[in-house]
Amino acid sequence: MAAASWIRGFSNSVWQSTLTLQMPLSGHKEVDHFFCEVPALLKLSCVETTANEAELFFISVLFLLIPLTLISYAFIVQAVLRIQSAEGRQKVFGTCGSRLIVVSLFYGTAIYMYLQPPSPASKDRGKMVSLFYGIIMPMLNSLIYTLRNKDVKGAFKRLIARIFLIKK
Repeated sequence: MAAASWIRGFSNSVWQSTLTLQMPLSGHKEVDHFFCEVPALLKLSCVETTANEAELFFISVLFLLIPLTLISYAFIVQAVLRIQSAEGRQKVFGTCGSRLIVVSLFYGTAIYMYLQPPSPASKDRGKMVSLFYGIIMPMLNSLIYTLRNKDVKGAFKRLIARIFLIKK
């Protein structure tokens, strides 16, 4: 499954990059973005990019929305809801909670970035969202997963208590 995911992602990147780099560029050739991504490059083109944007949208739905909603997490939620006891469900959500937070933050920002309709007003917003999922999310991943450790949780609670002067 991992190999199939890597092959699909690599193939899509090569395909999208090839199509985008074959387009003629307008006068200035400076990417006004933090990363050299396909949506940022499409804005530099001096020809109609509707077909490329539609294809990017379709591929984004295929690679972002379908795996997130239909395939993996729908089965997980269905299995959790079949658990009879509330305590059992709470334990499962406690175990999977950090993973769901990380996936929601990453997929949420990626979906927002690639599935938003193109508009000139969203230029700076797109930069910030790509910065968030490209740099801030990887930093948050380690923090979120670390907070599952009991010792780290205890130290974090003590730190918060010390900051806000809460006495036990």
